[in-house]
Amino acid sequence: MIRKIDRKEERERRHARVRNKISGTAERPRLCVFRSNSHLYAQIIDDVTANTLIAASTLDKEVKTKHSNKEAAKEVGALVAKRALEKNIKQVVFDRSGYIYHGVIKELAEAAREGGLEF
Repeated sequence: MIRKIDRKEERERRHARVRNKISGTAERPRLCVFRSNSHLYAQIIDDVTANTLIAASTLDKEVKTKHSNKEAAKEVGALVAKRALEKNIKQVVFDRSGYIYHGVIKELAEAAREGGLEF
């Protein structure tokens, strides 16, 4: 009998595998991205102290697009980069959370790079 692939479970397995290798420090925190059907979330996390330093999402008032699409990803990426530079964070480790580097995730990453983050 063929089992149907659970995409969420597969993504979580990829995410756990990657998280064994990368970790955010105070000098170079982790930029973690989460994508739901309706919203996008991005956080900059220091894993040593288990602190979220910066967060941005499509739920913020500064973000005009309130959906999980490429335009919203550009806005969230630029917003997280702007907030990071205000706290003197220039270098981060990008954590795509098991998602394929394509579409919304790629747009968010490129907008963050254009905003001044290095990864």
